[in-house]
Amino acid sequence: MTSAKQEIRIKEELKRPYRYERKFLADEMSVHQVCALIKLHPAMFIEPYPPRHVNNIYLDTPSLDCYGENVYGGKDRRKVRIRWYGELFGPIRKPVLEFKIKDGLVGTKQTYPFLPFTLDEKFTYACYRDALQRSPLPLEVQYTLRDLEPVLVNRYYRWYYATIDGCYRVTVDTEMCFHNIRRHWNPFQYCVRDHRSIVVELKYDIQHEIHVERISRYFPFSVTRNSKYVQGIEQVYF
Repeated sequence: MTSAKQEIRIKEELKRPYRYERKFLADEMSVHQVCALIKLHPAMFIEPYPPRHVNNIYLDTPSLDCYGENVYGGKDRRKVRIRWYGELFGPIRKPVLEFKIKDGLVGTKQTYPFLPFTLDEKFTYACYRDALQRSPLPLEVQYTLRDLEPVLVNRYYRWYYATIDGCYRVTVDTEMCFHNIRRHWNPFQYCVRDHRSIVVELKYDIQHEIHVERISRYFPFSVTRNSKYVQGIEQVYF
């Protein structure tokens, strides 16, 4: 049974506003130049968090249906991942299960606590299933996950910026790497690294769309539909 506290948290997650995420590829600048440009922006971005490594295990069906949804651009798309920060390998003490849901051009996230686990060369599909079964997830979430399995690990280094009022957030991602982690592969036997690409994301809630050009016009970057999940799948599988 789902506890009353869990039910309250689930309802709060479902209230998360939909937001826009504009993505840019800074392919002709260094990451230090990109960060300096953001700091000089007239909107006076601050750094609300220190930079850190972001790690994800992406889940998909055996036939990679989530990948297909994102490649072929369906109106309703989703990505499912287990996310944590800091070290990639070793004990993962505070993993979070995330559903990233897109509806046309806007999206939202639903998050749930996931049971701690260890990620190393001994990690298997059985390890994931054990952590999943023991995690305090609502029944409908468990039902959704029944057909999904780990297919990709990715990791990157992220800088965080935000306007003083918090209406506009910018992240800068670099040092990306991708690992094949499907059940019939030995974990981490194949890794692709991309230390050249720099992905900039401008994020804001729907109600702030009216003023977004005041922010984005100072970014001399190429607009992109970059998806780290799609990029990773194509790098390590195809």
